[in-house]
Amino acid sequence: LLGNWQMQIRDSHQRASLLSFWKLIPMRAEPLRKKKKVDPKKEQAVKDRLKKRIRKLEKASQELIPIEDFITPVKFLDKARQRPQVELSFEESERRALLLKRWSLYKQREHEMERDTIRAMLEAQQEALQELQLESPVLYTEATKRDPSLFPFETKGPDYTPPVSNYQPPEGRYNDITKVYTQVSFKR
Repeated sequence: LLGNWQMQIRDSHQRASLLSFWKLIPMRAEPLRKKKKVDPKKEQAVKDRLKKRIRKLEKASQELIPIEDFITPVKFLDKARQRPQVELSFEESERRALLLKRWSLYKQREHEMERDTIRAMLEAQQEALQELQLESPVLYTEATKRDPSLFPFETKGPDYTPPVSNYQPPEGRYNDITKVYTQVSFKR
């Protein structure tokens, strides 16, 4: 029942957006322009020039722009820059493993509680809509209409660490070191 209800909402949203799109089409129409008569010799000369330029570009190989993100700088490949492996005591490694297990259990319970809350809210909403449909079909149709004020929609994701209380963000000045590449055009 829940999945069927969600499909109905999705379908009604798509239909509404398609219908509104079809309303806009007549407003964007323009009167057709007369075609200019073109001399066939000029048209052939343009085509020949274009073919000639294509041949020139095929002869001269284009310089490829390197992708900086995939190139590791040499200074980072130096073995002396690597941090030494820290040997943890048995008690510390066990404490960290136990802490990680407790954290994952806490996050799992938090997720389950959130999921159960959402499920209960959806069931209550379904029940309220069914009661409303029995009470007043007009109000039911108004309640199930798409709300255009829902979009633009902004949300904030979950935080896995608490915020730093005394953090001062930088002022916004930075040095732009982006390299700019230009293609060399060959003219003869």
